[in-house]
Amino acid sequence: MAVNRRPDRVAEAIRAEAATFLTTGVKDPRIIGLVTVTAVEVARDLRSARIYVSILGSESERSATMDGLASVAGHLRARLGRALRLRSAPEITFRLDESVARAARIHAALEEAQRHDAEIAERRRESGETAASEDGSDDA
Repeated sequence: MAVNRRPDRVAEAIRAEAATFLTTGVKDPRIIGLVTVTAVEVARDLRSARIYVSILGSESERSATMDGLASVAGHLRARLGRALRLRSAPEITFRLDESVARAARIHAALEEAQRHDAEIAERRRESGETAASEDGSDDA
């Protein structure tokens, strides 16, 4: 069975073009947060594309930025049609990608756990406990 890789190539080209557009070409004042294109999914028939973005900023900044992105989707679609020379440019929808924020929360929780473990180990060292007394074996 033949595998159609064209949607993957088009998705990567859209990701690169959308990232360039968002860093240099967008002029909507509602786009105030730091926007990063994290992924693009393209339908097999190339008629629609979902662009996943990560937005750093407060909740109100993210909401305003998503409104601004929805507003500029038509401009990006026209730019994609010209840049990628597609017969018809895909319909663009932006989706908020929470994975970066989720990863940051997980990282912070892991750091907090490591700090907590280090504090417990330091308290044990200060109180004179040894590794031998911790595991229940006595050398005496």
